[in-house]
Amino acid sequence: MDAHRRRSSPPAKNFSADQQPVKSMAKNPLKVKMMEQRDHDAVKASDVLPLPIYLTNAAFFTLFFSVVYFLLTRWREKIRSSTPLHVVTLSEMVAISAFVASFIYLLGFFGIDFVQSIFRPSHDVWTSEDDEVVLVREDTRKVPCGAGIDCAMPILTSPVPSVPKVADPVPVSFDLTEEDEEIVKSVVAGTTPSYSLESKLGDCARAAAIRRESLQRITGKSLSGLPLEGFDYASILGQCCEMPVGYVQIPVGIAGPLLLDGKEYSVPMATTEGCLVASTNRGCKAIMMSGGANSVLLRDAMTRAPVMRFATAKRAAELKFYVEEPANFDTLASVFNKSSRFGRLQSIKCAIAGKNLYMRFSCSTGDAMGMNMVSKGVQNVLDFLQTDFPDMDVIGISGNYCSDKKPAAVNWIEGRGKSVVCEVTITGDVVKKVLKTNVQALVELNMLKNLTGSAMAGALGGFNAHASNIVSAIFIATGQDPAQNVESSHCITMMEAVNNGQDLHVSVTMPSIEVGTVGGGTQLASQSACLNLLGVKGANREAPGSNARLLATIVAGSVLAGELSLMSAISAGHLVRSHMKYNRSSRDVTRASSS
Repeated sequence: MDAHRRRSSPPAKNFSADQQPVKSMAKNPLKVKMMEQRDHDAVKASDVLPLPIYLTNAAFFTLFFSVVYFLLTRWREKIRSSTPLHVVTLSEMVAISAFVASFIYLLGFFGIDFVQSIFRPSHDVWTSEDDEVVLVREDTRKVPCGAGIDCAMPILTSPVPSVPKVADPVPVSFDLTEEDEEIVKSVVAGTTPSYSLESKLGDCARAAAIRRESLQRITGKSLSGLPLEGFDYASILGQCCEMPVGYVQIPVGIAGPLLLDGKEYSVPMATTEGCLVASTNRGCKAIMMSGGANSVLLRDAMTRAPVMRFATAKRAAELKFYVEEPANFDTLASVFNKSSRFGRLQSIKCAIAGKNLYMRFSCSTGDAMGMNMVSKGVQNVLDFLQTDFPDMDVIGISGNYCSDKKPAAVNWIEGRGKSVVCEVTITGDVVKKVLKTNVQALVELNMLKNLTGSAMAGALGGFNAHASNIVSAIFIATGQDPAQNVESSHCITMMEAVNNGQDLHVSVTMPSIEVGTVGGGTQLASQSACLNLLGVKGANREAPGSNARLLATIVAGSVLAGELSLMSAISAGHLVRSHMKYNRSSRDVTRASSS
């Protein structure tokens, strides 16, 4: 490219049907030849200049300021001698002509881009020269526009300035037919809603490809790095995700084996955080070498708490007393249990705020996480109560007294989902050889960090080192709701020296682990495979609910391993060093910046 300046504008779009933008592809020989011929034939502004551009600019700058100085001097003399200004000599006429010529040149070279930057229309109108856009009569592409972009640079014989390397886009193998092309144009124009593609086409994969192509054309951004092929889009229709355009890849690592309650489990963890799987794996090793961990399920009950409003606080209290009356509970439980084969009402706890009543329903939900199940049962009870309390105004099926996907003391105290405690006694030799620390140091660190430090921070359920790390990784790998990591990570980690201070007793108490092995994301192929690895895939027909309960104990056991390893790393001063090795650069940035 010659040394003339090129103006850059936002990407062009909204072309008419017979003028679709096509970007050059350097790997296509025909395209390269056409582009080289076009560049060869094109006449550039700098091509007509006899001198290099910097010398031409210097000459016009000198001419401009010299002529201005000359004219100002002449006009000052005319004013002093009372000579009319419109009377000009030949030299003055030449100077005025030179002034106009130099001004036009400088304005054209430097001023137009500045003026355009002020009055330039929105990015929907302008075309970028840097994108090498060519207008053609018909759009002859047979693949989505993201696959039509090739960022490879053509081979050049002359040196060029270095530019940031751009990775070649991942090609998309889905070909657009003429019918698909018409649908894409309809979606871009807004005549066909994007959300209706699945129902109109009856092909979820085709709908995702068309939606993806439409999005690329509307936004002018490529989705080439987002995979499209290799996913069963029909499996998420109406269940997991609406209007899909691809899927995100997250690596899955294995920690273990985790020896828990006499059985070994290989724990899948989906994460992008270095050291997490390795650290949890070390904790599993320490547990294994110490004879394994044990767990106890304390409670299994999902909750939902609607909010009702009455005319007076007295009337709200009357419903509270009615619901809490043992003689009425059996009736309400019978109404609730009709909504599901597995949903069984366990308790109702009420709270009043003025004339507003909150009723927290707790019920078992089998192997499902159970939010939908409990909501249906609650709706049945509310409809039943409406007969005896017609003045009850149901404000919402959820009044946040549940409490779902938010840190709340009610979950920390009363529990939600599965409440689990998991413990292990680590021998002194394992603490020294595997964890590289000592019992007294771990006990002191746990007291000052997990207990005192968390209390100083005003933590709510956060009396641990990093329980949410392990919970989130297992949740994503097994198809749980990642947002429920908020309350599922409520955990208090306890450490105590036992056997005359020789060994270490470690426990994690987690009152609200919300998991299921059926429904939601658990039925997707990848997540189902991870559940199968743990032996908890689907529903347990012999003992309904046992798979979900086992998954909750595995989560708690994995948290126990993660807590043990991280606390040991902090105690031994290895945390930063391990992250520098596995998760960060060890480069001396101060030395690099000065070099």
